[in-house]
Amino acid sequence: MSGSSPGAAKLYGPHTIRTSRWTGDVAILVYLAMATVIVHVLTGWQYGFQRDELATLEDARHLAWGYVAYPPVTPFFGRISLELFGTSLRGFRFFAAIAEAAAVVLTGLMARELGGSRWAQLVAATAAVPFCLAGGALMQYVSFDYLCWVLTAYFTLRLLKSDDPRWWVAIGSSIGLGMLSKYSMPFLVAGLAVGVLATNVRRHLKSRWLGCGVVVSLLIFLPNLLWQLQHNFISIDFLQHIHARDVRQGRADGFLPGQLKLTLLAAPVWIAGLYFYLFSAKGKPYRTLGWMYVVPLLIFVIAKGRDYYLAPAYPMLYAAGSVSTERQLQSLRPSRAAILRRLVWTALAVDIAIMAAITLPLAPVNSAWFKVANEENGDFREQIGWPELIETVAHIRDSLPAEDRAHLGILTTNYGEAGAVNLYGPQYGLPHAISGVNSFWEKGYGDPPPEVLIVVGMSRDSVDKKFAACQLVAHSWNRFRVQNEETVEHPDIFVCRGLLQSWPDFWKQFRHFG
Repeated sequence: MSGSSPGAAKLYGPHTIRTSRWTGDVAILVYLAMATVIVHVLTGWQYGFQRDELATLEDARHLAWGYVAYPPVTPFFGRISLELFGTSLRGFRFFAAIAEAAAVVLTGLMARELGGSRWAQLVAATAAVPFCLAGGALMQYVSFDYLCWVLTAYFTLRLLKSDDPRWWVAIGSSIGLGMLSKYSMPFLVAGLAVGVLATNVRRHLKSRWLGCGVVVSLLIFLPNLLWQLQHNFISIDFLQHIHARDVRQGRADGFLPGQLKLTLLAAPVWIAGLYFYLFSAKGKPYRTLGWMYVVPLLIFVIAKGRDYYLAPAYPMLYAAGSVSTERQLQSLRPSRAAILRRLVWTALAVDIAIMAAITLPLAPVNSAWFKVANEENGDFREQIGWPELIETVAHIRDSLPAEDRAHLGILTTNYGEAGAVNLYGPQYGLPHAISGVNSFWEKGYGDPPPEVLIVVGMSRDSVDKKFAACQLVAHSWNRFRVQNEETVEHPDIFVCRGLLQSWPDFWKQFRHFG
């Protein structure tokens, strides 16, 4: 049922369809995925860089095998984007959109491997489109992590279906790449391990190909592991800090209801898929995939993870659910089955419309639509106001005496501010940002260190504890008057002199995570 040979015939119900490589099942899946990329390219230029993207953009200019906040894959693709497209916003987001689109294709291919017709393949792939729109809207490690989870599930399905142990090498490769994308891959690996031990797949434990897969995954991950060793496993400290913050601020609340929010009206499809893997007789050969969902789910519930952490586990459920649904429909009267098929497509179309409305930058800023979307999706407001902030800093610099300008530094408190200074500052001749957050801390404070500082984002109490004299000179703003982290939580901009500590002592204490 490949649909790849020109002129091949396929039987769908009572109809025989002539297919070619351009109209076959895989081609249709690719067209659907390409449509999502086109949507991202057409819409991705609006608003501006999101604060997380500004950090990734800066790291992309300084390639390494690791960073405080994430492994190297996302900055690597960011660097390719910079080389190909410069600092184009839609260009910077291009590879995130490609990663999500590839996951859509793989979702359909999993349905195909499970015996689904074109209808089932398209249902599975279309069910994956809403998160594809969300995950590809920004250049973020979520996109590449998502793809690696889906790749691992696809290769595992191929292993289970073929019983060919050589697929362990492919599984190991996707796990290794996943570890270079985001440190959540071990949760999926835990599910895979339980699935192997709990099913007859445990016969592969003695396979040399399993050992080869483990070695391949470790070799791919090794450069980042060595980087962590050289940096005292700083990313573990970072992750512990971020997790504690999320729990403290309630960001991990509502994990289980959040799964329904993630999947919307496609929830019956993935529930059917989970049932297929875990309980049905036809799903028994693929039971390992069910464990690859259940185990991460339980870990995230116990450890208080954020709801979207489990998002990449759903494509393999959509695949099984679409095939299971198709088989159920085939047992119904044609008229009733046709009605239910229309309901399925309507539900999936609604899901896409809802997700597009709240995750794609479609609405004019401050329109009624934007205000609703902004309430649901905080990423929008964090894309607004960065050029205005740096313009303000430049005006402050220009107002200073020549002697002060000659010994000036710009001290920022978060990676959004630091990344914005380094992105937009050169057009004003501003010095690079000095910041203690995440990987910015490693860049230091310059030699010689500055004597006068424009301090962005600190509170009055904080600057008074660090400097002999500080003058409040401006506030963060944006031309749309949209309230965001910069304008609400730390809007003050100071000019400060007389650091109360030596720079080395100050720098040791200034390191922080965000």
